[in-house]
Amino acid sequence: MPEQDGETDVPADGGPASAAGAPPPMETDDSTELVFRSVDLFYEEYLAQVVWRRVDGVHLAWCPDWWMHPEAIVRIASLWRAFEFLRVDSSLGMSNWWLHHADPHLAVLMDPRTGPFVLCAGPDGHSVDIGPLPGNPSPPEMWDDPAFSVDAAEAEEARKAAGAEDPAN
Repeated sequence: MPEQDGETDVPADGGPASAAGAPPPMETDDSTELVFRSVDLFYEEYLAQVVWRRVDGVHLAWCPDWWMHPEAIVRIASLWRAFEFLRVDSSLGMSNWWLHHADPHLAVLMDPRTGPFVLCAGPDGHSVDIGPLPGNPSPPEMWDDPAFSVDAAEAEEARKAAGAEDPAN
């Protein structure tokens, strides 16, 4: 499967992939070449070629414009990254990929009742009539515990360090 330099899984215009909080570029060591240089190549050249399903919108749902759904982008990018990592394990890597990554993600993606393609009309239609989960702003002080915030953890570490340096404490 060919590698193509210069392709990216995050649109330059800040499209759905960046809105979905797409992960930073994948790091690899020098000894392992990626099979697929981008999430779209992984989808086009692998996932869409090996996963064949009867998509009817009743039993299974899929959107031909999957890249317009932030959840689908993140899930398929996760599948790509796991694939690239696990494919080099010649014993159980691909079995682990299918059982622990592909099967659960595809089940969620293709769920016609609750998946991200719930309003897309089968293989022919994309709908934008679905949006993010509803939510009201939370009080910021709720997240002041290091268990919930990197900023809170760093502030606590700074307080501890300052206390250790202060002989009055």
